[in-house]
Amino acid sequence: MDLTKEDKMLLAGAEDKFQQCCQQYRLTHTAFLDLRQRSLVEKLCQKLCRETKDVRCVFYGGYEDAERTMAVFLPDYAEASDCPLSVIRINTAPGGKMLSHRDYLGSLLGLGIKREMTGDILTTDHGADIIILNEIEDFLLLNYDKAGRTALTLAAVPIGALCIPEQKTVLRKDTVASLRLDNVIAAAFSLSRAKAAEAIRSGSVFVNSMQAEKTDMQVAEGCKLVLRGKGKAYLREAGGKTRKDRIAVVIERYV
Repeated sequence: MDLTKEDKMLLAGAEDKFQQCCQQYRLTHTAFLDLRQRSLVEKLCQKLCRETKDVRCVFYGGYEDAERTMAVFLPDYAEASDCPLSVIRINTAPGGKMLSHRDYLGSLLGLGIKREMTGDILTTDHGADIIILNEIEDFLLLNYDKAGRTALTLAAVPIGALCIPEQKTVLRKDTVASLRLDNVIAAAFSLSRAKAAEAIRSGSVFVNSMQAEKTDMQVAEGCKLVLRGKGKAYLREAGGKTRKDRIAVVIERYV
């Protein structure tokens, strides 16, 4: 994978946070990372933690299945939940416009908030919970009062009070020629195998939060599959061969 200037700066910053943890024996962390950034940093962390056994690296975004996470470097006395995160809980006026993830994100960026300062934005019918670094909490409480023309009411709540909406899923039964990644991605997201292979080669596919690079990578039961722009799925079952010598699979896709 070719690294851009921004990639190299990201990795240098992550290594600096790792060294701070080693030298000062305190929890340190990066800003929030998207899936591609996490994949790059995770490879670096695997190398650094092999060389230094006194520091652990975990990826944490406030809840178990968070998409945007931070690399958190931990001395042995600390836990990821010690990270300085909080939640901005937003309520919109009854009967008002239902806002989308894009509405909230656009209004935050319009305030000058950098994307790496915010984690997942979990929308509900009446507002949203936005995971943030503590350092921008006061600024948002003072200045974040509108998304477009929609008035917002804000409150800060601890990360433990995060409201995680129930996600809807559908189970899809299919067959694949083999458990190659391009076959499984094609089945999971209703693509041709050629389109699935193209998505993998373009860096748009992630397996268990790691960017996939090879179309013939083998996928196993339980793997989390993400196709950027299309969503998330899990390979729940991979059964025996059919009469046509194909493998029966059950895929759970988030909708």
